[in-house]
Amino acid sequence: MSKQNTPTLVVMKSTLSRLPLYYSYISRLQAEGVESVSSALLAGHLNLNPVLVRKDLAQVSSVAGHPRTGFEVKQLLEDMSEYLGYNKMDEAILVGVGSMGRTLLTNTKFEKFGLNIVVGFDKDPYLCGLQLDGKHILPMEKMPSLVQRMGIRIGIITVPDDQAQSVCDQMVKAGIKAIWNFAFVPLKVPEDVLVKNENLPSSLAVLAHKLAMKSSAPIEIKVIKEN
Repeated sequence: MSKQNTPTLVVMKSTLSRLPLYYSYISRLQAEGVESVSSALLAGHLNLNPVLVRKDLAQVSSVAGHPRTGFEVKQLLEDMSEYLGYNKMDEAILVGVGSMGRTLLTNTKFEKFGLNIVVGFDKDPYLCGLQLDGKHILPMEKMPSLVQRMGIRIGIITVPDDQAQSVCDQMVKAGIKAIWNFAFVPLKVPEDVLVKNENLPSSLAVLAHKLAMKSSAPIEIKVIKEN
């Protein structure tokens, strides 16, 4: 899919959230030697509607799927990789090297999806100067110069809630244009800065509510009459 000849695609947020699921499963199929995949196969594996899957793939595929056989795996992965940005590497910084920060900083799987967290920052002097899996932890005062020198555009926030806005402000001032926020507070940013919030308590509340609703569902009792 050529960037010069291909118009900008507008994909719904719900579709965008499903594309990584498709990509992950289709990648496994390719590793197994599978050459084509149908929307019905994807839908069955991911427990989704086949029509929905077919529409999703049609939005990002440069080649229409074939009847019965579906989409060519190699081409479909290339198209999805380009759309999702997996075929290029974005570098990011992380601020807050606590338990969650350490997990993200040392997770090499992000690189498969086009994200390389190059360094962590923290205000704790006992952490600064250490390395985690080859990733340096630096003091906060070094963040602006590093961001500007390396042209980094993505920042990840994993600090306590009461520090998140201050860290966000420092990132924006340094030139960060996209923030992945793991603090449980909304951030105020200029219009040209993107924020993606990962609200874990909200997700847990939804899960707990669904579980409670399922557990309190009425039980159907069938009465069998004896002859």
